[in-house]
Amino acid sequence: MIKEVIGVGENEQEALEKAKAELGLTDDSIYDFEVIQRAEKKMLGLFGGKQAKVKVTVEVEDEAVEEVKPKAAADGKISPADAAEKFLNDVIAAMKLEGLTVTSEKNDDSATFNIEGEDVGYIIGRRGDTLDALQYLTSLVANHVDNSYFKITVNTGNYREKREKTLEILGRKLAFKAIKTGRKTSLEPMNPYERRIIHTSVQKVRGAISWSEGENANRHVVVGPDPKSRNNRGYNRRGGHKPHSKKPEVNPDRKPLDESNGAGLYGRID
Repeated sequence: MIKEVIGVGENEQEALEKAKAELGLTDDSIYDFEVIQRAEKKMLGLFGGKQAKVKVTVEVEDEAVEEVKPKAAADGKISPADAAEKFLNDVIAAMKLEGLTVTSEKNDDSATFNIEGEDVGYIIGRRGDTLDALQYLTSLVANHVDNSYFKITVNTGNYREKREKTLEILGRKLAFKAIKTGRKTSLEPMNPYERRIIHTSVQKVRGAISWSEGENANRHVVVGPDPKSRNNRGYNRRGGHKPHSKKPEVNPDRKPLDESNGAGLYGRID
């Protein structure tokens, strides 16, 4: 028999815990979940805002939920890395993806998990959205163990490295385009870590600048010509630009804009 409950909370972790509590699940229980709505902060602390909604689904046999005890540390307590690994494997099992294996590299304050197999494309999702969401939720689980910061990285093959290289090339390409045409270009919404990659790439090209616009899930990078640069003397705020033949200079020493506060993908999770 299948049972499902939708939990609502100020954030995804709180919503997940409420749904689990209503079903009588513990951290050791096997269940499936889906983030229906991510939490959004109120504008100026007064307007708008949304609570997170997470749907938890569990298969019940004889009114009892099957439980699997996680591996405990030497002191009898499960470690953040082990809790994260168990959660990751539970999610993959619940997704019914066969032939996937999870390998781990665990340290005192961080852990990296690599997922491999034929169905790994389902784990990555559209432009890494599913992989990012999985890393985010796995991080929540790990940091919930002892309420201290524990960095989690979830990768598949070298996808994240390839994605980073693609974004670097894209940022550089748009920077040269902005200088040549005098016009700005808006990119699709990205998480803070990916926006920083674009900013870093653009800032290395003299004559181009980048900034972010939008709120929450709609936050995105805009790349345009730098009106203060000698390369763009004919540029004005209305988008006009007098073409020039001078080749844009590359300046690798310019300081990039860091929207992630140096905390990696999705920032620090408390």
